Amino acid sequence: MEKFWLLKQKIVSFFQDNLIQLVTVCFVIVGIFFVVSYQNVHTETYDIEKFSAAKETIRSPITIENTRETERRLREVIQSVEDHFEISEEVTEEQITYINEVFEAVDKIETGNIELELEEEKLVSIADKVAYLENIVHDELLLEVDTQTFRALFQATDEERVLAKELITTALYDAYYNGIKVEEVDQAIQTAQQKLTYSTLDDSFVQALRPLIAFSIQPNSFFSADLTNEAQQQARNSVEPVMIRAGEVIVEEGQLITNEIYEELEVTGLLNEQRNFYPTIGLLLLVTLLGLFLFFELRHHTKKSELHFRKLIAICVLSIFIVLMMKVVSFYTTSVNPLYLVTPVATVSMLLKILVNERIAIVMSVFYAVIGSVIFNADIPGLLNMEAGIFIIFSQLASIFFLSVIKDRGSIIKSGLATSIINMVTICLFLFLSFEKYSWLDYLSLSGYGFLSAIIATVLTMGMLPFFESGLRILSDTKLLALSSPNQPLLRKLLIEAPGTYHHSIMVANLSEASCEAIGANGLLARVAAYYHDLGKTVRPHYFIENQMRMKNPHDYLDPYQSAEIILQHPVDSAKLLKKEKLPNEIIDIALQHHGTTLLKYFYFKAKERNDKVNEEDFRYDGPKPKTKEAAVVSICDSIEAAARSLATPTQDEIEKVVSSILEDRLLDGQLNDSTLTFKELEQMKLVICETLKGIYHSRIQYPKETNMKEAR
Repeated sequence: MEKFWLLKQKIVSFFQDNLIQLVTVCFVIVGIFFVVSYQNVHTETYDIEKFSAAKETIRSPITIENTRETERRLREVIQSVEDHFEISEEVTEEQITYINEVFEAVDKIETGNIELELEEEKLVSIADKVAYLENIVHDELLLEVDTQTFRALFQATDEERVLAKELITTALYDAYYNGIKVEEVDQAIQTAQQKLTYSTLDDSFVQALRPLIAFSIQPNSFFSADLTNEAQQQARNSVEPVMIRAGEVIVEEGQLITNEIYEELEVTGLLNEQRNFYPTIGLLLLVTLLGLFLFFELRHHTKKSELHFRKLIAICVLSIFIVLMMKVVSFYTTSVNPLYLVTPVATVSMLLKILVNERIAIVMSVFYAVIGSVIFNADIPGLLNMEAGIFIIFSQLASIFFLSVIKDRGSIIKSGLATSIINMVTICLFLFLSFEKYSWLDYLSLSGYGFLSAIIATVLTMGMLPFFESGLRILSDTKLLALSSPNQPLLRKLLIEAPGTYHHSIMVANLSEASCEAIGANGLLARVAAYYHDLGKTVRPHYFIENQMRMKNPHDYLDPYQSAEIILQHPVDSAKLLKKEKLPNEIIDIALQHHGTTLLKYFYFKAKERNDKVNEEDFRYDGPKPKTKEAAVVSICDSIEAAARSLATPTQDEIEKVVSSILEDRLLDGQLNDSTLTFKELEQMKLVICETLKGIYHSRIQYPKETNMKEAR
């Protein structure tokens, strides 16, 4: 049993260390982030056979190229590219030159412009002319064109020869312009011969010219490997890679698994026995980064004594709550019905601002938005739902911004209504930016989701707040406002049993609140703590001078040691009464620390008048010294108010002297060593306290007495 108790003590002391608390809370939050988001990045594999029916709709978990399909399309495109041919202009010019030479030679022979070898020779007969023509034309021409064609040329008139030459050359140019392949030669010859057939030339002359046309038409379009390769390359470049997009439906439920579908399942890794762990590693890195940022942020606040373990627990519980809530909603969210818009995410941001502080609420809002974009990614690894992330962060930031002043529960309602407007505007923003066309009914229904989200968040905030305040005993502004009500039983007890102390506490509260607001501390906490700081005086109210109305001072009949014992006991009595009524620890601590370990000078010097050998420690408060700014401020304001009240003539100079004297005394006595007050803040406090006291103890008009008024009549 003793070993168990020792082990328990070690565990408790271990977790009481601030660093351990921070690490534990961050680890829990990061752990729940990872566990809840794991399914959204986890790649599931399937045992599917070809030509079977799909048991469920399967989407691609990644964006990847289907290389097989891309290669198939490339082959199809390359095969569809026709062979490219290059037209030879040399062939065209060569063949037309042959035709021109024939007609020019015929013309010269007919006109006698040709030079003969013998002067006595003259070409008179057509046979002689043909024979001479055959001697001077190209040998290739003689192989294709017979004597009848040459004879017809000499028998024709000059006009017929000119027309024939024009028709033949024109037909040749038309045929060669588009290129003539080997297999197209016969067709080109027929086309050219037909052009002469429909001319005005004699049919017999046209028939005689056919061999000449057949000789003139030769292939001039030849296969070009370079042009063909270039065309194939252009076709290859025009083919876009076949991509399978993340979230794309590969097969619908009940659909037959064809070869193509099976191939896509294989490409996306959905048939692999070995899972892809890269998305899991990515998620682990993401939550690790969030955990590091969270640790340094919380560490920053704990160093300033702005966070205690109960608030860390609240952050942890709220983080688990919102992540689980988003996960549950994600089960029912589809692309057609975006239910993430109904998620009351503003609940956590408002609770964090009320229970912790605004900065923590903003930082955590960013974290929740990042995790929300993963949770609402439709279980597609690598995809982040940016719309969900933007909606979550806008909704939370709006609730934080509009919850600027927390006076009562109505402030939460106002913040919820303002957040509903921001939610609806954000949703309309998504719809307007979308390429899809939406009807007014869609705008109203989806905007209604945002409105409902804010309303649910408001209700949840108001319902959950008391549980955190009472269960974790976290002191929120709403709790402080409730404690500041004059109808509180303890304040009524103070008012009835110690009215002078009650009035003194009100004055200290005003001074403390003004001072804290000047230096950036929690003015509301200081004010409420000041109301209760002297509650212990209700145990023996008449032993304190502010409650001694028209009665003798009982300390005149007591030994200084007895008087000191009574006075020194009142901070302890205050703490006991506050603990009994289960008030927040922050208020109890301020009540216990508001005198620190200061010296009860009046009775100390009174005791020294009787005996020089007086132990100073007997006349000092037990403490502890103020640990926070608010406790230090209440301590200073308590002494200053009492001293200012004792001034016979509270002039401005006297007030400034009293304030400076008390501040200097507290510094020299080391009462502010444990607090985080700086000299600059003390100077700011001094100015505010002096201005406030001058307003309280300002000069007033001296009204004439009734007897003087009668004499004046």
